[in-house]
Amino acid sequence: MTDHLPPLNALRTFEVAARLGSFSAAAGELFVTHGAVSKQIKQLEHWLGVKLFERSGRRVKLTDVGWRYLVQVQDGLDIIASATAQLMQPNQQRRLVINSTPTLAMHWLLPLLPQFQRRFPDVDLRLNTSDRDIGRLNGGFDIALRRWPGDWTGYIAKPFLDEWELPLCSPALLERLPIRTAADLASHTLLHADTRPIAWQRWLTLAGVPDLKPARTQQFDHFYLALQAAMDGLGVALGPLPMMQAELDAGSLVAPLSDPRVPVRGYCWIVPRAMMNDPTIEAFCQWLEESARSLTPAARAVVPRQA
Repeated sequence: MTDHLPPLNALRTFEVAARLGSFSAAAGELFVTHGAVSKQIKQLEHWLGVKLFERSGRRVKLTDVGWRYLVQVQDGLDIIASATAQLMQPNQQRRLVINSTPTLAMHWLLPLLPQFQRRFPDVDLRLNTSDRDIGRLNGGFDIALRRWPGDWTGYIAKPFLDEWELPLCSPALLERLPIRTAADLASHTLLHADTRPIAWQRWLTLAGVPDLKPARTQQFDHFYLALQAAMDGLGVALGPLPMMQAELDAGSLVAPLSDPRVPVRGYCWIVPRAMMNDPTIEAFCQWLEESARSLTPAARAVVPRQA
């Protein structure tokens, strides 16, 4: 088997250069010169007998063969890294790093995590939030939670949570200004998020009032801020279900209308292909799916709330 192993230092250099798309950037990450990176790549190409990069001046681009090789090399390096970590920390808690979008983490995942911790007390859970594409995270996570679908070469992904939107507001606001039909939203402030720029127009169109003019609008750069503003009584947000089911159950938000329920892109879990057989990762992914299934029926049974 070792007869078929290329020079490992050159292999590592290839992975960094291919991931970053630049010999110069790879040199910076590896703390070597641009020339050293170029030499390692040439050595690897000579050993393999194939061309991994197309070169145009100082610009480089992976060949088709290079792309296919990169996926398998990354899988192999992930396996080595995981095995090494387990060997060096055999008696420590299994650390599980989750990278989730902020809104999903705040309103859906965090309230449920104590259930997972009670079931798996020996797992050290670390939750990071980001809206960045996972290809720009440079690893650093075991499981990522993102909108489905996506193009994630080298990863396994599976949808686990459907989502649809309904107007949501605070009980106090609904008491002051009832909402019995979609047209009643003309008396309200509609809360918008930069990350969902056409959400309200899409919903109003399907509700049969595409030209509705609200009393005013308020814009937020993040969706979770718009949802918080709705809970604080500042206006009506187009909120996601079943993500906001806990707030509906607690009474901090109400759904004055039961339709139209506008489906939007749901969420999936994403795991590096080489780590998919890790029992802790498998357990967390299964728990995500179970949790989503248990909450969905309650969300679908939302009854309109009037003052």
